[in-house]
Amino acid sequence: MIGICAAVYAVVGRLTDLGITFVGVAFWPAVVIPAVFAVLYGPWVGGVGAAMGIFVRDMLFHGDPLLSLTAGVTSNFAMFFILGYVSRRSLGWKKLVLSGALAGVVMAAGLLLPTLLLPAEFAGFTGLSTWEIVAIFVLTVFVSLSAILIVSGRWSEWRSFGVGSVIGQGIGAAIVAVGVWGYSQLFYSATGYFKAPVQGSFVPIIFVWTFATEIPFVLLVGPPLIKACYRAFPSLRLREKTRERDG
Repeated sequence: MIGICAAVYAVVGRLTDLGITFVGVAFWPAVVIPAVFAVLYGPWVGGVGAAMGIFVRDMLFHGDPLLSLTAGVTSNFAMFFILGYVSRRSLGWKKLVLSGALAGVVMAAGLLLPTLLLPAEFAGFTGLSTWEIVAIFVLTVFVSLSAILIVSGRWSEWRSFGVGSVIGQGIGAAIVAVGVWGYSQLFYSATGYFKAPVQGSFVPIIFVWTFATEIPFVLLVGPPLIKACYRAFPSLRLREKTRERDG
C-alpha cells in the first residue's frame, strides 16, 4: 500500500500540477491522496507513501533531489504520519479542546507573530496594511478551528481527522517554509533552481501559502473520498471498527 500511495500521489500530483508556485512551493490539490491512505491504512503508509510520492513528483518537476529531500520529503512524511496517527485515535471533547488549542498556537505562531514582527515586508509583498493582514490571518485561524468544531459536533466520526489534518498541515507547512529558506541560503546559483537566497522575511509567507492552499482540499475532499472507499471496500470499514472496539 505504501507503493500504491506513492505511485498515485506522484501521478495525480503531476497531472494536477497547474504551475502555480510561490518561492518554489506549488499549489497542491493532490495533498488529499496521502491523507486518504493515512486514514485507511495508518500513519506509516500515509507518511512513507507521501514522502516517496513527492520525491518522484519533484524529480519530474524540478529535478533537484537535495531540495526535495530537504523540504518536500521531510514535510510530507511528518504531515501525513501525524494526520494518520491522530485520525486513528479516539478524541473526546477534552482532548479535542487541547488539540484545537495546540493547533491554534501553531497557526498563531506561524501566521500572526511574523506579521507583527515583519510588518514592512508583509505590506510590501501583499500591498495590504498590517491590520488588514492581521485580520485575514485571524480569520484563517478562526475558520480552521471553527471547521474542526463544526465537524466534531455534527459529524463526530471525522473529529479526529479534522484535528489531525490541521496539526499535521501546520507542522508540515513549517518544515516546508524553513527547509526552502535554508536550502536557498546554501545552494543558490545563476543556473540553479534558486537564483538568489530567499529572504528570511518570506518564511512566514511561505508557511501561510502552504497551509492555506492545502488544508481546504484535505478537510473538504478527504472525507467524501474516504467514505467512497469504505463503500467500495467494506472490509476496510470493518477493520476500522474492530480496531476501535479493541482499544
